[in-house]
Amino acid sequence: MQINNIEIWDTFAEAFPMKCTRLIITAENLKWAMNAAIEFTGFATSVIACGCEAGIEKKMSIKDTPDNRPGVSILIFSMSSKELSKQVLNRAGQCVMTAPSSALFSGNKSSIKIKLGSSLRFFGDGYQISKKIDEDRFWRIPVMDGEFICEDFAYQMSGIGGGNFLILAKSNKDALRASEVAVKAINSIPNVILPFPGGVVRSGSKVGSKYKTLIASTNFEYCPSIKGIVKTKLKSDVMSVLEIVIDGITEEDISLAMKVGIKSIINLGKSSGVKAISAGNYGGKLGPYHFQLKKVIK
Repeated sequence: MQINNIEIWDTFAEAFPMKCTRLIITAENLKWAMNAAIEFTGFATSVIACGCEAGIEKKMSIKDTPDNRPGVSILIFSMSSKELSKQVLNRAGQCVMTAPSSALFSGNKSSIKIKLGSSLRFFGDGYQISKKIDEDRFWRIPVMDGEFICEDFAYQMSGIGGGNFLILAKSNKDALRASEVAVKAINSIPNVILPFPGGVVRSGSKVGSKYKTLIASTNFEYCPSIKGIVKTKLKSDVMSVLEIVIDGITEEDISLAMKVGIKSIINLGKSSGVKAISAGNYGGKLGPYHFQLKKVIK
């Protein structure tokens, strides 16, 4: 199928269930809320080596945050409840509590708790105090610029990781330019994050390797530099491929994000240098969520 001179491959993105939570970071101003959020979500591109996948969901105005200060909401995804809890607590303590003027709150509710202030409070060395508002407890932990306010618990919810699409272009510049357009469009969608640098990944991977110690290795079928020596999926006029990976709370969230991202590229047309849109999957063997490109963009 071709739309606006860009080929849409008859394939699907394969995604899998994850555990996730939403946190809200506030501060004296948006700059410092963002500083804390950027640190928290750093080194969180892939569960393959990072333990979690995390990203900034959106900026928040003072009317939408628990303490009526500028804020940022972030989403964190992991493969297990244990790992999610570990990543959330470690990053909260090292990246948010350390940030000047910051405070930390849960951004969702569920029956499954993740320790936040209930553990971080011990940093107060006995001088910490708490206050209960309605059913929620908040800890006031003394720090050098005043107090670090932190909610007692975050809460686990179900999520989906691995929604994606591939941008096949005639040059690196064309692929990167199209990726930036798609990322900007997707960033307007709630309940999703793009965990890779700037929302884009160039080192797409496949399961397994010829080296026994690796669980994943380069997806050689999409590597232009070795088209002549491998079984490639790329035509001769494709010289660059970039991938956008999307984690989200529901299938509908990821489907909408893929649709918005892909359509933003289609709207660029032939002059964009984009030749085709594809997607990464494992033949349907690993993930139960299959996002058919042709259905997504309808």
